[in-house]
Amino acid sequence: MKSNKDIAELLDEPACEHNKKEKSGCAKPKPGSAAGGCAFDGAQIALLPIADVAHIVHGPIACAGSSWDNRGTRSSGAQLYRTGMTTDLTEQDVIMGRGEKRLLHSIKQAVETYQPPAVFIYNTCVPALIGDDINAVCQTAEKKWGVPVVPIDCAGFYGTKNLGNRIAGDAMVKHVIGTREPDALPADLAAEKQVHDVNLVGEYNIAGEFWHVLPLLDELGLRILCTLSGDARFREVQTMHKAEVNMMVCSKAMVNVARKLQKEYGTPWFEGSFYGITDTSQSLRDFARLIGDEDLTRRTEVLIEREESRIKAALEPWKARLKGKRVLLYTGGVKSWSVISALQDLGMVVVATGTKKSTEEDKARIRELMGEEALMIEDGSPKALLKVVADYQADILIAGGRNMYTALKAKIPFLDINQEREFGYAGYQGMLELVRQLALTIESPVWPAVRKPAPWRKTQEASHG
Repeated sequence: MKSNKDIAELLDEPACEHNKKEKSGCAKPKPGSAAGGCAFDGAQIALLPIADVAHIVHGPIACAGSSWDNRGTRSSGAQLYRTGMTTDLTEQDVIMGRGEKRLLHSIKQAVETYQPPAVFIYNTCVPALIGDDINAVCQTAEKKWGVPVVPIDCAGFYGTKNLGNRIAGDAMVKHVIGTREPDALPADLAAEKQVHDVNLVGEYNIAGEFWHVLPLLDELGLRILCTLSGDARFREVQTMHKAEVNMMVCSKAMVNVARKLQKEYGTPWFEGSFYGITDTSQSLRDFARLIGDEDLTRRTEVLIEREESRIKAALEPWKARLKGKRVLLYTGGVKSWSVISALQDLGMVVVATGTKKSTEEDKARIRELMGEEALMIEDGSPKALLKVVADYQADILIAGGRNMYTALKAKIPFLDINQEREFGYAGYQGMLELVRQLALTIESPVWPAVRKPAPWRKTQEASHG
């Protein structure tokens, strides 16, 4: 079980904006703060997209029923990450002290059934409270079966989802990264152009959206050693220490990975986003800037000019339909500001944005994009959201799936922006998908139809008249 000192160290993150604001770092968890997702949930979100690993949840079976299968991360091959595995602890196991024994048996079963390259063990509240030593069990299992077994001590009561992301990242740095060298480049590729190795931290390939961006990076000669963790493989995570540059994609959720790789291996990093034309171009430029290759910088500018002119021409007919439409954006983290940039590229007006899961730096970015008077919403209750929609005359609510029924009951167009969505919005090509979905949603004939009085009401009124 993690000590208070371990948790304090993860909260006190030097690369996080909170440290400049107050000495104590991120706020310590308060009772009820894990209601929107606990540390265990955060750790799973961060690592489950590593597609070829056996992910075992050590705890009662209800913990294995996390919302992962609704988070549309995609894999280009391995599907083992879709298989839920749990030690299924019962009251009898707790009373009789059989937790560690069950865990060892579960690892044996996973290794023999699936032959995974590695096994990840997620500790939950119950075994953490009764004192199961998952580190010792993992070491024993590793010696016994010759497969890396990685302990991720992420009991839910440690704190919020964001802390869980950091615990997961910390486990990768301690146990996985640096344990293998990258594969040699094929001779024909090495001869063709200068190839630079890079990592993406906090990119989850939701709805396969990173595949919109990958061809651009390939064209520039940027080899992705690993995306932590969208469509990743265990062998890729092992090689992350050899990258020339790390891009921090998802705000500050796993910033400790980027900082520790810089400290231990001298790898520079930057924070960027692939949502919107402006941000995608800036991210490509930042790669070239930090690598410092003049030829790469020149080729990057040529690619950006070509892609921007192509996508702007394709967006033109859509922009005329969406220009001036008013949006209420209720999401969190990196999307609370990166999607604003994408919508502003389309000429839309963002009337307010949600900041419940945003860091201080996210909020600073929002003010930069929307002005100092930007309306930031902490309260995401249906009543509060609908009041903002009415007061600011929003044409559409862009939010997570849990807000869908709020919008539909109020007869307001709705677009899902969170991890359950079916469409990828990253990169230049993703921008075209975003604009198409926005137009389809706002212009749907269902809205004028449902807002009309019911036909029988007209009949009743006429008969009373």
